[in-house]
Amino acid sequence: GQRAEEEEHHSLETFTFYLSEPLSKERVEAFSDGVYAIVATLLILDICEDNVPDPREVEEKFHGSLLEALSEYGPNYLAYFGSFVTIGLLWFVHHSLFLYVTKATRLMGLLNILSLAFIGGLPLAYQLTSEFAEKSHNEIEAIQVSCVITFFASIFQFAIWTTALLNEEETLHAFARYGGKEHAFMFAKLALYPCVSLGAFFLTCLLSEFSTAIFHLMQIVIPFAFLALRIFVRISLTAIKSVMSLSRRKVVLLEEEEACLSPNEMLS
Repeated sequence: GQRAEEEEHHSLETFTFYLSEPLSKERVEAFSDGVYAIVATLLILDICEDNVPDPREVEEKFHGSLLEALSEYGPNYLAYFGSFVTIGLLWFVHHSLFLYVTKATRLMGLLNILSLAFIGGLPLAYQLTSEFAEKSHNEIEAIQVSCVITFFASIFQFAIWTTALLNEEETLHAFARYGGKEHAFMFAKLALYPCVSLGAFFLTCLLSEFSTAIFHLMQIVIPFAFLALRIFVRISLTAIKSVMSLSRRKVVLLEEEEACLSPNEMLS
């Protein structure tokens, strides 16, 4: 009887929800890739459903020129490509993150699900921003909603990395740990989208007249920023190291000068 009670108690402890317990990293990655793929497919379906000209309209209005007919939907296509690039870059960041994660935990899985919940809202952001061509009256609200969706989708990715750093010896590769070779680059990569989307949100609040231009500029700048990010991080680290070395040299010189002085000179 005692053994049965102990086995039952042990089985209950096994299924207790602890956030620090390990989680299958492969299943987290597989589920995430599936969500990203579905969201990208939804964008394709949206643009094929609403932004394809009718054959009669092409013949009557554009004299059979399909290129002229498609040119009217140019802003909608730009909104599609902007949303698709956002999904692609967020997937790239997610891939880079889990490339250095050696062991996932339940808390990391929970944060990943929260990030994917906002990733699933990116087709909504596309629907809102594709109405810019129609000069709708809610452009500022549409931009702010898109910025909020992007911010939370990316900030939860940053939270996954922060959670991994709390127990970095077990959950992170040595390259991504504090002081590792890729630590500063991962920090910059994961912080780029939250900072830019939050900055664009506040800029649209302050400069509402230029809200559309700010949003399009954000979509254009971020891909180039990702390409130049590693170079920028290396330049910044080199500059910080040079400043630190100069300050250390000054401290060493002062200590050497003090060591050379006699006690009377030091008192004076």
